[in-house]
Amino acid sequence: MKHYTLKLSSALFLSTLFAAGAAQAADYPDHAINMVVPFSAGGPTDNVARSLAEAMRPTLGQTVVVENKGGAGGTIGTSQVARAKPDGYNILLMHIGFSTAPSLYKNPGYDPKTSFEPIGLVVDVPMTIIARADFPANNIKELVEYLKANKDKVSLANAGIGAASHLCGTMFTQAIGVDLLTIPYKGTAPAMNDLLGKQVDILCDQTTNTTQQIKAGSVKAYAVTSKQRVPTLPDLPTMQESGFKDFEVGIWHGMWAPAGTPKPVMDKLVASLQAGLAAPDFQKRMADLGATVLTDEANPAALAKKVDQQVPQWAELFKKAGVAAQ
Repeated sequence: MKHYTLKLSSALFLSTLFAAGAAQAADYPDHAINMVVPFSAGGPTDNVARSLAEAMRPTLGQTVVVENKGGAGGTIGTSQVARAKPDGYNILLMHIGFSTAPSLYKNPGYDPKTSFEPIGLVVDVPMTIIARADFPANNIKELVEYLKANKDKVSLANAGIGAASHLCGTMFTQAIGVDLLTIPYKGTAPAMNDLLGKQVDILCDQTTNTTQQIKAGSVKAYAVTSKQRVPTLPDLPTMQESGFKDFEVGIWHGMWAPAGTPKPVMDKLVASLQAGLAAPDFQKRMADLGATVLTDEANPAALAKKVDQQVPQWAELFKKAGVAAQ
């Protein structure tokens, strides 16, 4: 009888825990949700996050507050969410850097496969190779020739080790066989500000941050890294059109919650993400910025698969490029 009583008590305890968790999930969310963007305000990932936060609000019935927590290539903000209470009130919006950080940092502060619950993919954004408005080269061919002849005089800006601009810049310099003076910033916004102020020379950045500058003529644009031209920048050739047959870089973005977040809460977050991506205002905003909304991949399985594929791919690329973990 004692053995039976113990088993019954354990079952009752687990049942009570499940009921409490279900009740908590039923009330979720009952206050604002914090969406951490591990980069500075005004950058490309921040632009996506603020549009998405507004698009998710109607389904959740609560405000989604964007918190910028930049530094160390996005690892500071990302690890903050990894350590957060898994109750659905702290979520992460991060890009491809989520899967590159383990190769770039000896201790990024999180494990991409075990520290989080994937919610889903969000958007895919092409990169643009741009320069200060008065840069001498007028097209991609002239740019490559100029860089090869003046490599010691040209500065390449990026938003920090592991940022999308760093990944694209690394691939570009590898493709043309030139090492340039690289200047890392604490985010894309300050890097862009210095490019506009002609303090640095070139930058490879996402269309979500460069489209308006290109259209205004504030920077000089050379190519886009997508397979096809971007509708909002129809005159800008692709890198493949420009003779770089294998050069294609898309910066995917995803959304995560801390590991251990209850499934009923996760289900609500997934549903809200899917509804937000389908919202006409969000789709128009992303189209205007050259981004592709990943509606069909806005689910946990698709994001988990993406990370599983990307972690070893980037590890191999950095190994070939001689990029050592910091």
